[in-house]
Amino acid sequence: MSDRGVEELLRGLAPGVLAGLARRYGQFEACEDATQEALLAALRQWPVEGVPRHPRAWLLTAARRTLIDAWRNEAARRERERRVGATPDSWVSRVAGPGPEEVPGDDDTLVLLFLCCHPALAPEAQIALTLRAVGGLTTAEIAGAFLVPEATMAKRITRAKRTIAASGLRFEPPPADELPARLQAVMAVLYLVFNEGYTATSGPSLHRVHLSAEAIRLARLLHRLRPADGEVAGLLALMLLTDARRPARTRPDGSLVLLEDQDRSRWDATLIGEGLELIANTLGRFPVGAYQVQAAIAAVHDEAPTAEATDWPQILALYDTLDRIAPGPTVTMSRAVAIARVHGPRAGLALLGTLDTDTAAVRSHRLHAVRGHLLELAGDRAQAREAYLRAAQLTASVPEQRHLQLRYAQLSDRR
Repeated sequence: MSDRGVEELLRGLAPGVLAGLARRYGQFEACEDATQEALLAALRQWPVEGVPRHPRAWLLTAARRTLIDAWRNEAARRERERRVGATPDSWVSRVAGPGPEEVPGDDDTLVLLFLCCHPALAPEAQIALTLRAVGGLTTAEIAGAFLVPEATMAKRITRAKRTIAASGLRFEPPPADELPARLQAVMAVLYLVFNEGYTATSGPSLHRVHLSAEAIRLARLLHRLRPADGEVAGLLALMLLTDARRPARTRPDGSLVLLEDQDRSRWDATLIGEGLELIANTLGRFPVGAYQVQAAIAAVHDEAPTAEATDWPQILALYDTLDRIAPGPTVTMSRAVAIARVHGPRAGLALLGTLDTDTAAVRSHRLHAVRGHLLELAGDRAQAREAYLRAAQLTASVPEQRHLQLRYAQLSDRR
């Protein structure tokens, strides 16, 4: 297996390994450190020696040895071994004690997700820590998603891990009375992980399939856990209806294909069918939430046989609803596109202009990319070129950067 293949395999295995260690031994921060050491060892050995027959068990064994070594070093320094070694339920006895290596089940990662989203953590720390521990994103990638400096995000993640350690939180499912309050943070995290997989914020590829697949898997587990929750169903439907378009989003060379130019015969009909059924069985039965509305918007796109047949007035009405229940810069940008399709590009540009005082939005490449698109529709090629160029300078995604540079070049050629 190539180095890249090994790296992708390890990214997929890492959350389950960390979950298994945390479930068995506690000490979240120590388990994460041990997991990282095991991953580094695998990166050194597997490309040379080959991937082991049971890669997850290999990682668990390597991580467990790191935990034992860490404990022994600490014991020697503080003479803790004599004082705590006889305690039956101590972390030491559980780490060093005999027993076969355990392979974490499907629910372990979900329990890890709820642990990272514990109310003892601030909402931004919940999301950041989960993207790190469950999603496998680097600190730089998470910082890019939050539009903050990498150093700021590193401190945020460190504080979150220390809070977990200081609070003595155990690796176990949340009590039933705490579950509803934890769901909002969990769903927000899963949607961020899905989006990072569907449109990577950085790197040479548009997609990071293992992330979107893991987010969908966890959303299915959540739906199984909460079948009567309309927003959980809406989130799963939104992911399925969106991910169904992935096969048509790139050309063989990896370049980006816009929604309006995609070959819809390549969309995954099975995922679309599942998503449509979910949202049809949800809307009207439960209080309307943001994920349900977004899933309904995705459904309108997916049901259109051609781009020209898209029901933009219905999409605009849905975005109007979304703007009332969950306003924000991303909703405003998408709503501006819908307004442009219904009322003309100048109307969309007027709404987009309301974001020019939003510092985070201005730093995002998407605002400038949307502005470039609407200016191009309005026939203002000079300003459209400037917007596309600015967007290309701000994104760290190579496919998006190349697409924006291409739009810039094409408008230059028409001068």
